[in-house]
Amino acid sequence: MARVVIIGGGFAGVWSAAGAALARGDADLHVTLVAPNEHMVLRPRLYEPEPDLAKVELSRILGPIGVEHVPATVSTIDTGRRMVVADGEEIGYDRLVLAAGSKLVRPDGLPGAERLFDIDTLDGARRLTDHLRDREDYSAVVVGAGFVGLEAATALVDRGRVLLVDRSPVVGHQLGPSPRAEIESALDELGIERRLGTTVAEVGDGYAVLTDGSRVEADAVVWSVGMRASELTRQVTGDLDHLGRVPVDRHLRALPDVFVAGDTAAAAFDADHTVMQACQHATPLGKVAGYNAAADLLGVPPRDFTPGPYVTCLDLGGAGGIFTRGWDRRVMASGADGAEIKRRINQAIHPPVDDAAAILAAADRVRIELPFFPRSEEVSAA
Repeated sequence: MARVVIIGGGFAGVWSAAGAALARGDADLHVTLVAPNEHMVLRPRLYEPEPDLAKVELSRILGPIGVEHVPATVSTIDTGRRMVVADGEEIGYDRLVLAAGSKLVRPDGLPGAERLFDIDTLDGARRLTDHLRDREDYSAVVVGAGFVGLEAATALVDRGRVLLVDRSPVVGHQLGPSPRAEIESALDELGIERRLGTTVAEVGDGYAVLTDGSRVEADAVVWSVGMRASELTRQVTGDLDHLGRVPVDRHLRALPDVFVAGDTAAAAFDADHTVMQACQHATPLGKVAGYNAAADLLGVPPRDFTPGPYVTCLDLGGAGGIFTRGWDRRVMASGADGAEIKRRINQAIHPPVDDAAAILAAADRVRIELPFFPRSEEVSAA
């Protein structure tokens, strides 16, 4: 029996499995997902106070659609032999989907780096939450004023004092200038201090030293700087982009027998942009890559990757949220309206569970317009 093997249990991996099951239909094709954990973790929600709520049992998604789950970690991809090694066991494939995700880039040579916290993984978010749970007036330093750092800082300030630091001279550097005024206003409203043009040089017991020479109190130092694709990409090709991602064609094929999705894929969004390492792209990438991997074996026409409009939704805690549209990130909603859109998006990223028809129907919806504007605003925003 022919076999599609998928590496990764995040958004891209799970939706690759559903896409492959959709293309398979009643055909004689085995689909296997290899991931070490029993849950799909909703990483975009790990800034929330109870990170354990941000997970879904894989069995409730994979079981109904007839996808095997191998709970193991892949260490080797042998594209010549069409085989992967997971926890010492060899698993052969006819088509492979690499959807192993990305991870936070940890600082090299930082004194006290072992004391750093993060919200990149469920275990990391749990560790931070448990560390601060019984503290009523803590002090926290958040390193990185990008998307993750801003959400972490605005969530943490609800019960403590927060200092936000970044090497850039502005907050939200990668978000561009359009939403900056709203972000600055929200940080001012919440009383979040900023130290820009600097970063952390040392992490001690209850303090941090910044590169400008200052020493600040810190019950927790949260690192949120830099993401890089899984190292498994290096076993597919040496031709990687600056984020360690594998270049793919419009069908998300990297090699004749290998497709790539999610944070490991350097897929074209349009003529000027590649996709972002975010769930809004990981989900359609997975649906298309998994479908095409199965379709390739079954002689079914492949699907092109055609993403929907690029949007950004940033949670700013007690100051609401910001919703932007387009690569210039035009602000379409802020404050309470932005927070409501973020809440709806957080609900929408949950995959259907326990219902094969609903899961496969969702896998068939690749290009989705986010229906979060009232109709009048949708028209004016177009």
